[in-house]
Amino acid sequence: MADRKVSLKLLIDTSRKKVLFTEAGKDFVDFLFYLLALPVGTVIRLLTKKSMVGCLGNLYDSIENLSQTYIQPNQDKDSLLKPKAPALTELPLLLINEAQGQAPTSSKKLYICSSSHCRRSASDATSAICPSCSRYINFEVTYITPPAVNTSSSDEGGFVKGVVTYMVMDDLVVKPMSTISSITILNKFNVKEVGVLEEKVVDLTMAKGLKLLKASLQSKAVLTSVFLGNTRS
Repeated sequence: MADRKVSLKLLIDTSRKKVLFTEAGKDFVDFLFYLLALPVGTVIRLLTKKSMVGCLGNLYDSIENLSQTYIQPNQDKDSLLKPKAPALTELPLLLINEAQGQAPTSSKKLYICSSSHCRRSASDATSAICPSCSRYINFEVTYITPPAVNTSSSDEGGFVKGVVTYMVMDDLVVKPMSTISSITILNKFNVKEVGVLEEKVVDLTMAKGLKLLKASLQSKAVLTSVFLGNTRS
């Protein structure tokens, strides 16, 4: 699939080499908010283990290297190493590639009663006993993940409404855009000369999205770090 991207309009203080904020639409805000829904295992895999701060990468390695002999029979290492991202009507940026790697059927294992005359009960463990016929529930069946359903033809999908322009600060504070909020930001950063301000339109590609995810875990100047290359917090 071609690299999906969204456009942002940055307002830059050239004297400080800092992004004050960006004007953004629904796509970018959905992307930011859904970062909160990404499982930790997915974040580690997206950023690669070596680039992770702290010890979470070591935990990922430990599970990856642990023999299946030590794993409960009703458990799968991939449930932690490759957890499923939330089911969304429209997947924002980073989650697109996650969904593309998922098969239409879930990796979840499901078992029903082994008696062909019963099969009234189901379980995710082969040690369970059917309450109806007292036989083990160990006949494996295929679990099919239901397709996402659009509840309305006018449903935009995603998390926020698309009729609003949003202001996203350098530290990823998100709020609806307004003239008053823009003036407040200029006063907050003590911008006296309009001439030091520069507008710049940039594209948030998949690669930039990964950099933004990583920077959000390390810095309070995320947009400056990603789009200007300035790594100061």
